[in-house]
Amino acid sequence: MTRTTRLGVIMNGVSGRMGYRQHLVRSILAIREEGGVLLSDGSRVMPDPVLVGRDEDKLRVLAERHGLEHWTTDLDAVLADPEYPLYADFLVTTKRVDAIRRAIAAGKDIYTEKPTAESFADALDLARRAREAGVKSGVVHDKLYLPGLQKLRRLIDSGFFGRILSVRGEFGYWVFEGDWQTAQRPSWNYRAEDGGGITSDMFAHWNYVIENLFGSISSVYARAVTHIPQRVDEHGVTYPATADDAAYAIFELANGAVVQLNSSWAVRVHRKELVEFQVDGTLGSAVVGLFGAEIQPRNATPKPVWNPDVPDPRDYLGDWHELPENDVFENGFKTQWEQFIRHVAEDAPYTFDLLAGARGVRLSEEGLRSSAEGRRVDLAPVTL
Repeated sequence: MTRTTRLGVIMNGVSGRMGYRQHLVRSILAIREEGGVLLSDGSRVMPDPVLVGRDEDKLRVLAERHGLEHWTTDLDAVLADPEYPLYADFLVTTKRVDAIRRAIAAGKDIYTEKPTAESFADALDLARRAREAGVKSGVVHDKLYLPGLQKLRRLIDSGFFGRILSVRGEFGYWVFEGDWQTAQRPSWNYRAEDGGGITSDMFAHWNYVIENLFGSISSVYARAVTHIPQRVDEHGVTYPATADDAAYAIFELANGAVVQLNSSWAVRVHRKELVEFQVDGTLGSAVVGLFGAEIQPRNATPKPVWNPDVPDPRDYLGDWHELPENDVFENGFKTQWEQFIRHVAEDAPYTFDLLAGARGVRLSEEGLRSSAEGRRVDLAPVTL
């Protein structure tokens, strides 16, 4: 008979969209339905969540909906409970640092959404506190687990690209202003005073995508702008948009490659997916999105000739080849939860810690400084 060990998990902010859909339903509850996380010795770990938040009614409804027994509005009480050694944070960024500091002080292992803080100083402080307290930490790096980026990882590892020269990425979509069409993102995203802004949101993602796929970032040049200066909130009230809704950036890597990434909530989609990356190397190129991946090797590259006087009859998109679906990719949030639980339970390798999260916050901060000062900002390695 398989031995199963209980792991108490404090899930703070689980009534929010990401905390509920991705972390509770698609990760923790899905893991429970499968009988827990399988360890290397054949035993299993069963996560046992306690739902934490400010709204008692919401927590009760969620618990009843999913047959969960434990929920509370008293974070300090559950932090003091040794039955729950793991703290998971899905709060808004403005509330995150204080809660994680309290969890570290209580000796809890930490698993958190990103960005881990509003400032690099606070993010680095969290990493130092976790190191000094001897607790394990993990920061969500969900984009790396997307099927498209896993296919890209396989191409890189196989040597398909040769030497990677450049990466161009486009992310975003039109977020309605909220007047004649309701906005599909919460209004706080567009208020700097509430922690909003696409730079602080997306550069934390771009940092780990770039450093884990292409190499460490040595400099950033960015331009953050607010294209839509006025929006309408969830209550029909017009408010000034004080946060940036688009960011255009160039990242130079230590290995010489150049990465250009555009992020915008004020762009209409003219691509196959909401995010696409084109990677060009000496031996081949690829275009990948959330799910799809197309390649063009060196020996199958066409030879265009520029002639503006006549239409070009060539179908350049037809020269690309779709990668086959050779693998079944699980939900990335669930996969990363499983990896972190193994890290906690049997010290399995895990690299996406609070220091990695601090590097993401640093990139956001320096990107905004680059925009404000109109110059390239060099980035030194981040250490404790």
